Amino acid sequence: MAHVPEIDVLVIGSGLAGAAAALAAARQGARVVMITKTDRPEEGNTWYAQGGIIYHGANDSPERLTADILAAGAGLSDPAAAGLLAREGPRLVKEVLIEQAGVPFDVDGAGGLDLTSEAAHSVARIAHYKDATGRAIESSMLARLGREPGATVLCRRTAVDLLTLSHHSRNPLDVYAPPTCVGAYVFDQETRRVETILAKETILATGGLGRVYLHTTNPAGACGDGVAMAYRAGARCLNMQFVQFHPTTLYHAGERFLISESLRGEGARLVDPAGREFMKDYHPDGSLAPRDIVARGIHQMMHETGAECAFLDITHRPSAWIRERFPQIYARCLEAGIDITTDRIPVVPAAHYSCGGIAVDDRGRTSIARLRAAGEVSCTGLHGANRLASTSLLECLVWGTRAGEDAGRAAITRPSDYTVPDVAPWQYETEPVDPALLAQDWLTIRQTMWNYVGLVRSRRRLERAHQILRELHMEIGRFYARSELSDELIGLRNGVQTSLAVLLAAMEARESRGCHYRVD
Repeated sequence: MAHVPEIDVLVIGSGLAGAAAALAAARQGARVVMITKTDRPEEGNTWYAQGGIIYHGANDSPERLTADILAAGAGLSDPAAAGLLAREGPRLVKEVLIEQAGVPFDVDGAGGLDLTSEAAHSVARIAHYKDATGRAIESSMLARLGREPGATVLCRRTAVDLLTLSHHSRNPLDVYAPPTCVGAYVFDQETRRVETILAKETILATGGLGRVYLHTTNPAGACGDGVAMAYRAGARCLNMQFVQFHPTTLYHAGERFLISESLRGEGARLVDPAGREFMKDYHPDGSLAPRDIVARGIHQMMHETGAECAFLDITHRPSAWIRERFPQIYARCLEAGIDITTDRIPVVPAAHYSCGGIAVDDRGRTSIARLRAAGEVSCTGLHGANRLASTSLLECLVWGTRAGEDAGRAAITRPSDYTVPDVAPWQYETEPVDPALLAQDWLTIRQTMWNYVGLVRSRRRLERAHQILRELHMEIGRFYARSELSDELIGLRNGVQTSLAVLLAAMEARESRGCHYRVD
């Protein structure tokens, strides 16, 4: 028999978008549960964000910020989304991050926020906390959420699939109902059991998909979980072909630590293993060429020479100056055994940010009723074909807050709308999972995406990727259907599904635009 679920709002993901949504919903009086598959809620892309978040600079205006966003988006940014961010963003930074959460942004000598500038911004408007802005925001937001009595945070809970009327109701006639989400199957990593969590509203805030690529700046969990779950549920996805790559990340032991573009601004030279400054082959500005051109130039050099990486050389500058100018990069590279005052820095481009995702409106609503999305997993139209720096954290805050407020209000004011179907319990399988198969399948996915659906694409490369990923998707599906469930297996299933979503979008988009570059 149908009933009203005990949870008002289920938030899947605990970065800034998830925390903002959970906080906003709880402040509406809703009973909120936020889950994360990680051991601690801080772990995620927000935590590792170095740069900053857009605020309001001197002589700034919403119109000026909107113009900067549209210019960066390669003609594909939605003016309505850009205008909404420009109008609402600075206010929410002040009200939510500063006043409610107490984020300790750096201040200037006069006691105001110390605002810096970044590429493609027409004024200095970026608020920051040293070079660890995301860490300061995330820890402050989680502390604030912890003081909200209606909010509960659960770690080591992996969402398996969204529950929808058409897929999971035991009433066969529910297939005729409008597409509607009623919660999620959630795997408890400690008990190894699957919980059926029913909710009046569900918000996906699972972050990015960089881990489907061989080289990425993203942390381990960013394998496209939210996109994959929404894709299987039938939600509309947009602009999946636009994956932004950062040109220079530290190439060391599988980790990709960002090496700031400011090194090249201060005279660092990009060279191949033989010491040749190869970027002049691709652009007259050489190492100072635009980000996408530098990334493609490094990628092409690696393909042509068989090199594993390129190198950044700043050893011609004084040692003391280097340590003073780049203390964080110096310290991090030194941990990896690289003294940047005497050694060249091995670098590779890396998948950095997904500009596309689950299509949402200005309140985070998807094409499926009672399902919302916020943050990198979503596509608001803001980023178009290429993201403007420091818009990502602000998008998380704006759309996370708006989605949470709207979901919270809906859940507590229209309870009669929220009866749910009789959902079948999870069916367990017992076949052991061979770790070697998981590792090999992930390697195949990441190498295929890097080589064929990466920085430089062509019809032949995409067709080859389609052959590989289509077959692998079917094999992983068979493997998943009969194997004992685990977080690793769920991630693999989501990773191959998300990879296919990116690939198919890239095959359909035949013009080069922004992050999507086709040589043919």
